Amino acid sequence: MTFSGMYKTFLCCLLLFVLVSAWAADRVVIADFSQGVDDQGVPKGWKLKEKSGKADFSLAREGDIHALHLRSADTSFSIQKQVSLDLQHHPLMSWKWKVTKLPAGGDFRKTKTDDQAAQLFLAFSKTKAIVYIWDTTAPQGMMEDAPAPPFMSIKAVVVRSGAEKTGAWIHETRNVYDDYQKLFGEAPPPVSGVRLQINSQHTGTSAESYFADVELKKQ
Repeated sequence: MTFSGMYKTFLCCLLLFVLVSAWAADRVVIADFSQGVDDQGVPKGWKLKEKSGKADFSLAREGDIHALHLRSADTSFSIQKQVSLDLQHHPLMSWKWKVTKLPAGGDFRKTKTDDQAAQLFLAFSKTKAIVYIWDTTAPQGMMEDAPAPPFMSIKAVVVRSGAEKTGAWIHETRNVYDDYQKLFGEAPPPVSGVRLQINSQHTGTSAESYFADVELKKQ
């Protein structure tokens, strides 16, 4: 290869690197379930937390979607990870989910019925959090306080409600920066933790859902 040819190849590689770097900077991957599981059978980079009963989960692939499959039978559990995510630069959160079974009678507005087939929980501190949910009963679009431990404020956002869209993959996008400002009246600090959860222990029923491709993106 001539020097000119080598130089052109170098420029092409450099341009590709710049383009890939710019594309990568446009998003921050939170959950990519194509990486498999660790020695404990938990998705790599995540930790399992069992709140009530024994967790029932696995990784699944549907076409080009690598997903976390959650099943609850009178149980409550989650996978979670510590993060440090700046919403000022990446305010949009996107994810894919599919609910195949809702907990009968689930309604986050009452502690005794606070069960959901799918919850995406973002912790901002030890006292403030937002949870994006697919609720059985509460109306879509509702944004209200959710049951929380003492001295903690959890705001629930009902992204989906009821059985109308169950059985189908849905791609969601939320402006978390704007949601936090609306719910807490101030600019958000960095996200410090992420949790994907399912529960049906309050209603004594069962539920099933899938999560995939959770990311933060630029405006």
